[in-house]
Amino acid sequence: MNDSGNLAFMMLATALVFLMTPGLAFFYAGLVRKKNLIPTLMYSFVSLGVVGTIWMLYGYSLAFSGSNPFIGNFNNVLLNNIDITDGDTLIFIAFQGMFAIITPALITGAFVERFKFTTYLIFLVAWVTFVYIPICHWVWAEGGWLNERGALDFAGGTVVHINSGIAALVAAWMVGPRINLKKASKPNSIPFVLLGMAMLWFGWNGFNAGSELASNARAVNAFLVTNIAASISMATWIICEYMLTKKINPIGAACGAIAGLVAITPACGFVTPIYALVIGFGSGVICYFTLLGFKKYIKIDDALDVFAIHGVGGIWGSIATGLFATSALGGTTGMIEGNMQILLEQLIAVGTTIAYSFIVTFLILFVLKITVGLRTSILEEANGIKL
Repeated sequence: MNDSGNLAFMMLATALVFLMTPGLAFFYAGLVRKKNLIPTLMYSFVSLGVVGTIWMLYGYSLAFSGSNPFIGNFNNVLLNNIDITDGDTLIFIAFQGMFAIITPALITGAFVERFKFTTYLIFLVAWVTFVYIPICHWVWAEGGWLNERGALDFAGGTVVHINSGIAALVAAWMVGPRINLKKASKPNSIPFVLLGMAMLWFGWNGFNAGSELASNARAVNAFLVTNIAASISMATWIICEYMLTKKINPIGAACGAIAGLVAITPACGFVTPIYALVIGFGSGVICYFTLLGFKKYIKIDDALDVFAIHGVGGIWGSIATGLFATSALGGTTGMIEGNMQILLEQLIAVGTTIAYSFIVTFLILFVLKITVGLRTSILEEANGIKL
């Protein structure tokens, strides 16, 4: 307890994960039209304040207190009954809080440029409370029912990426498409997109390596395979796009890297570098062609492709964890080593996360739609969202 080296490592990892939310803000803001740059930045930045407060008030308690299979208790509301001399617990609270902050911010990419900001603030509170916290408890808390079944999610494939990707799909469907959609698709700042991607990639090293909660060889492996998967996914996306368009698109390169980061997230503590290569290649191909197919055949305006990158990338990464997990890292073996059961558990975790996130997100948005409304006025959408 309170090993100074581990605490220093975890404080750095927590700071890196914090940086991901501003990175996401710049990534998304660069992809929208200039008139909506500031509101898009604020969708992410406001999560730091709102969700950070929720986490302290009751979020951590409901996510990690008690041993109920489905939800925690109120023992640690306002962070009461916590030993303030226990650095390991304190840094765990802070680290997990950063995950809670960025997850709902990811959803916003689906409904940028037409979602009422005041409604978003209410949605933020409701979604974190009724969707994020329960799934977090199921997967990561001691006694959580998916945790007890043995489902593997090292750093957030189900809890963060599938969860937010499915919620984004529901939100885009319910709020409806943007007006003048072809004009709306033009990004205002490629440098912002690349800056945001670089900040996300940099911060992701803390996201994944820090999820070991200790400075050791497994954390180093997580760091290594994270960068391998992101690199090969970016390269694969660029090749796929060039084969079809004969162009190299910087936005595509950024999306490819993020798809690889998403896919390796659930697996990074369980797979070796060679399988990280396979996961990264798979994410580059699967997410790219999902994005193309979604735009061509599905008439839902997921503005910044959150479902194709985070939802589908998270699904692929979670299933790949069940395929390629290895005993060499001291954890559960996957199908590649003869353990078919873990693949079944991964499929159960994926299916449950999809179903729960879809249903509860729909209910939250339905209530908001018939009460305060989801969408800005046509005039405000034409002129830019007001804060």
